[in-house]
Amino acid sequence: MTDDDAAEMIFESAQPLDPLTDSEQSNVKNRAKVGSARPSSLLYTYGVGSIMDLPQFSIMPAGLDDWEPIWRRRPTVPTIEEPRLLKVVQLHLGSRVQQLRPFPWQPKARAMSQEGSDLGIPARVFPQWLRCTGCDYLGPLSRFSYTNTHPFRPDLATFEHATCPGRTFAGAVKGKVKAPAKGKARRSPAVPARYLLACANGHLDEFPYALWVHRGRTCPAAAPHPNLKLRDSNIGQGAGAVITCERCQQRRGMGEAQGEAGKRKLPTCRGRHPHLNAFDPKCGLDTSLMMMGASNLWFASTQSIIVMPRSEEQKQTALATKLRTYLTPEELADYATLPKVLRSLLVANKCDIAGVTDEQLTAAAAEALAPPPSEEERRERLRDWDPVELLVPEWDYLQKPSLFAQQQDSSGLMVTEMPTAADLPKQVHRVIAVNRMKRVNAVIGFTRIDEMDRVNDLASRLVKLTRDGRPTWVPATEDRGEGIFLQLDETAVAAWEAQILPTALWRAHREAHRHNFSRRFSATAAQIDPDTRFPAPRYWLIHSLAHILIREMAMSCGYGAASLSERLYAWPATPDRPAAAGLLICTTASDSEGTLGGLVALSQPERLHGLLLDALRRAARCSSDPVCGQRTPRHGEDFLHGAACHCCSFASETSCERANRFLDRRFLLTLPTIDDERVPGFFGAIDVY
Repeated sequence: MTDDDAAEMIFESAQPLDPLTDSEQSNVKNRAKVGSARPSSLLYTYGVGSIMDLPQFSIMPAGLDDWEPIWRRRPTVPTIEEPRLLKVVQLHLGSRVQQLRPFPWQPKARAMSQEGSDLGIPARVFPQWLRCTGCDYLGPLSRFSYTNTHPFRPDLATFEHATCPGRTFAGAVKGKVKAPAKGKARRSPAVPARYLLACANGHLDEFPYALWVHRGRTCPAAAPHPNLKLRDSNIGQGAGAVITCERCQQRRGMGEAQGEAGKRKLPTCRGRHPHLNAFDPKCGLDTSLMMMGASNLWFASTQSIIVMPRSEEQKQTALATKLRTYLTPEELADYATLPKVLRSLLVANKCDIAGVTDEQLTAAAAEALAPPPSEEERRERLRDWDPVELLVPEWDYLQKPSLFAQQQDSSGLMVTEMPTAADLPKQVHRVIAVNRMKRVNAVIGFTRIDEMDRVNDLASRLVKLTRDGRPTWVPATEDRGEGIFLQLDETAVAAWEAQILPTALWRAHREAHRHNFSRRFSATAAQIDPDTRFPAPRYWLIHSLAHILIREMAMSCGYGAASLSERLYAWPATPDRPAAAGLLICTTASDSEGTLGGLVALSQPERLHGLLLDALRRAARCSSDPVCGQRTPRHGEDFLHGAACHCCSFASETSCERANRFLDRRFLLTLPTIDDERVPGFFGAIDVY
């Protein structure tokens, strides 16, 4: 078997993808490992269906169907038990989802040891059209040879053009390359051809280079396999490449495919899902030219919660999930009223049920046998679902200090009510040190071209993770860390909010949001009233406060600003839930047992007092003032921030839950103004020294 065949078997097999088994069956010792990534990046940046750049080529993590052979390498599959998050995932993807699973990974005892070498995330090479760096030859994956022979150097895995003739001598004279000796070929590395086609339904496809250069026809001199070359004279300046057919000498620039006029020249979508190696039968939407690395190529749809002490109902739900996981439906039906038999079966499957009584086991079995909600009921609940529902239980728990005595149970949560300094601004009502915490994150899908404001806005645009669209589990991570929770005085927030609502500044922000919403979510939220998604003034206030605190805390806590993240509890009162006004600044890590305590130490009264005052003083002025301090959206503008910029308020994308939107320092402090309206800041005016 040649290197070409091995590469195709590993990355293009129509059967479930199992690279390690495939390479073992090859005559060539072809190491399957091609790279690594942190769990957080696999969840938010390089998840299923995204394009991940490796040193020599790019790959796409495969769908969950192809993960199953990887899991079968272990006698038991590890799971993350969190009933509250699992219910949310089931609401979005259906009741078939019964597990949250970590990524298949095992730590190594030493750098060169082999533990976990049989685990990993299967991936396909994508794009599968490559360009030779030696002669600009453009062709499919099968025309290049693949080598990956070093067990501890996955970065050496590469595709090569084994018969590269090199460029013409004229190019060599200019110093670009050294011309090979006449009649001799060389092995030149190949890189991905960076042009793709995408549609709003989440399909992604190779650019049809052969059809493009021949304007929809076959090559008259070499059908069906023309000899193409891709030459790029202005790298980094958009679609400036030119495709040339060496057989018939036809040429066509990629610039013709750009813009609205270019979209009319592109083929309609054929429904390809490269991560599933499958096609949807019907799509037919217009396609758009997409570049590798484009920011709108992949948007992760994830949900996360902070793990809290479980109620009796949640414990029963978790036990019912275990029963459904480890027992067959027949065993569950036959022994539902026989707790001793159920216990024996669970112990035989190495399931930990220490401390579970027979009554609890019987009740959980009855819940496990109960029929799930109908598909119509699930869709109706999904239409009315609000992401705030994930935050309400956390807010309610933090409002009950009597529960804090349960310190560090299996949830991993440890919080301490802290005293406040006498001269701390009275607008800060409570301070809670989050000594230890655990956050669980799950991915439920992704979108392309258009990000959805909420996951449930248009379920048909959420790209499926399995071929049948009905997964039984989803990838998840557990992050451990620490944080500080600040709660603002609700009476003061409500009074300030009433002052903000009638201001011209607030009207300008609302109009800008309407314009921005219709533009950003045009393909996924056409039927949604943008005013229902416009955050209340308290959200702008708490969000702005979180950002200035993150910037200030990063100078004292020992963690970089990009390691700190916000979790905002900011919503007005409704008939279903009381008002909330608070924020959690935390740092978490998925690849360690926790953090070092530098952040939670800032919750000490004297340190927090100085930190908050310093943050407010820094926010009172910006090096971009007065431009920043007076920024207000005008007619036709759609930016979603006011007096905020990279110099004073913006945070990294890993820290902010809203991509630096809904920020305005004027809601924190009363800043100087040049117009007739003076917007009252929540903390009033502050001396700047």
